[in-house]
Amino acid sequence: MPEDVTSYFGATSRATHTQPESDYQFLDDASIQESTRYARSSRSRVSHHESAKYRRRSVKGNTSMEKTFPSDEDSPSTNVYDEEIESFDEEDAESQHEDPFKDESKWMQFYYKYIVVDKSTIGVSVLDSFMYNSDLKPVEEKRRVWSWFNFCYFWLAECFNINTWQIAATGLQLGLNWWQCWISIWVGYTFVGILVASASRVGAAYHISFPISSRAAFGIFASIWPIINRVVMAIVWYSVQSWLGMQPVSLMLRAIFGKDLPDRIPDHFGSPNATTFQFMCFFIFWVCELPFLWVPPHKVKHLFTVKAILVPFGAFGFLIWSIRKAGNKIALGSLTDVHPTGSAFSWAFLRSIIGCMANFSTLVLNAPDFSRFSTKKNSALWSQLFCIPFLFSITCLIGILVTAAGYELYGINYWSPVDVLEQFLVRSYTKGSRAGVFLISFVFAVAQLGANISANSLSCGTDLTAILPKYVNIRRGSIFCALMALCICPWNMMSTSSKFLSALSAYAIFLSSLSGILIMDYFVIRRGYIKLTHLYSNRKGSFYMYGNKYGINWRAFVAYFCGVAPNLPGFIGDVGAPKITVSIGAMRIYYLAYWVGFCISSVVYIGLCYFFPVPGQPVNNILTDKGWFQRWVDVEDFEEEWFDSLDREDLSDDVISIHDHEHEEKFF
Repeated sequence: MPEDVTSYFGATSRATHTQPESDYQFLDDASIQESTRYARSSRSRVSHHESAKYRRRSVKGNTSMEKTFPSDEDSPSTNVYDEEIESFDEEDAESQHEDPFKDESKWMQFYYKYIVVDKSTIGVSVLDSFMYNSDLKPVEEKRRVWSWFNFCYFWLAECFNINTWQIAATGLQLGLNWWQCWISIWVGYTFVGILVASASRVGAAYHISFPISSRAAFGIFASIWPIINRVVMAIVWYSVQSWLGMQPVSLMLRAIFGKDLPDRIPDHFGSPNATTFQFMCFFIFWVCELPFLWVPPHKVKHLFTVKAILVPFGAFGFLIWSIRKAGNKIALGSLTDVHPTGSAFSWAFLRSIIGCMANFSTLVLNAPDFSRFSTKKNSALWSQLFCIPFLFSITCLIGILVTAAGYELYGINYWSPVDVLEQFLVRSYTKGSRAGVFLISFVFAVAQLGANISANSLSCGTDLTAILPKYVNIRRGSIFCALMALCICPWNMMSTSSKFLSALSAYAIFLSSLSGILIMDYFVIRRGYIKLTHLYSNRKGSFYMYGNKYGINWRAFVAYFCGVAPNLPGFIGDVGAPKITVSIGAMRIYYLAYWVGFCISSVVYIGLCYFFPVPGQPVNNILTDKGWFQRWVDVEDFEEEWFDSLDREDLSDDVISIHDHEHEEKFF
């Protein structure tokens, strides 16, 4: 590594970022001048009734923003700063009560008040507003409220849901016995713990979310591609998780109104995989989720705390009840007629491992969305590294034992734990059974709701803020996710365990390659160093514009498609069966979809960055030079720094060294 990293940054920026002026004609000169005027006047604390419609005022030597407009939403996006204003002049006090939009047309008043979600972006160009809003900005200290135990509560709450129990039962469906299945689960979730802890580092250190961190690897504008991938998957999975939530709602209604309730409701749904009664329960669960979409992400920890309190009672209560009903006996052998040996056993074992990892594809990607709220530098590290494999393995063991007890009772290898619970209700419709089924189903419903909020709606909302930050905040994005989920047909995806496993594998094909690129970019290429102001800038010379007007890192896209391509033949053969057949070799590659995508994309990306170095990397040779430059970054004044960056149309001469951050705590 060079002794003076500044010299390397200077050489890199000059060599990589200097482009002909015509390359940057896509930037609207007028909008640049307008945003620059906005920033300068804002810092000068001059009123902005013509552009931004808000006022910046001095408070004890610091600056803060106080808006003079009415807000329809109480969310972090409309609360840029909320420090107490202790003194201000009479003119400012009077301006608080004025409508800043009174001179505008009715349409513009409606537009400013209700369409534009982040009022601080009024007067800022569309390109600059794409860069930044209050949901996307680095999380300041007052909003960093997740301690290590909050992450433990989060995963304790997350591990108990129908989906996790089905993952455990999927190994049994493949012919593994209970202990073989459990070992595969331990292995799978250990890998998951390592990946989640690794993906969380950029969020913990720089207090940024997944949409922002992905800009470093893919480029400012090209980051839309992984964001869209994540949004689509979040919507699909939100729908699937809501459909799973239909099952406990159904049992609660049957426990109250009679076990024959589905038969008393006419079926006009017209699908072999669902009934009118099931869709009604699905819609009830979907509606119950809506109020929780209003909760800001830094406050959602309370939902997980409540869920973490209920989960152990429901899980162990269900287990004890199942074993007692089975006469204290469980089926210890294989629960199917298939008894794999040799190569067949190895592939069944590997598929069970990959199923665990595929189930976490989304949570590995959006780990920064939660780790950015860490109170301390390692709050999101050890708690996740150990809690994920331990808690999920224990939960899966409970699911395995319940399935084995159900097999002992009824001679059927039930794939879903709710199916076993349903048998308890149908075969013994007593007061005790009805009460027990209702309470356990209620815990399942709460668990399912919390899992859907954390893994899908919040992730979708956060990602959409990066696409249209001027008009979308996390709340609006979450509501959009819920609305689009109604357009999916999850009952077809969830009809059998084989279709469920296919859905998981398809999920992993695309997201595993993204995870490999993002993790390698942060740990191997950049050694933990991120230039925050460049992440929020589309100016010429920004490290993450990659020297082209489109802000695309072509290396990341080549690596991504190289990671996805080997899995596609097996994927086509799986979803097209029995009409489409492919070789057994292609299918076996597909069975290892997560590792194939992750490893190939990682190796290709490192190789391309070795031969074609990326701007902003703190070492000359990524394979031989040593160094680790991750910092616990102070972002309390980041908004001022971002305004400063708007003053500069060209960042090519920005050769700020990592040594300028030596006052910040370095950590691994």
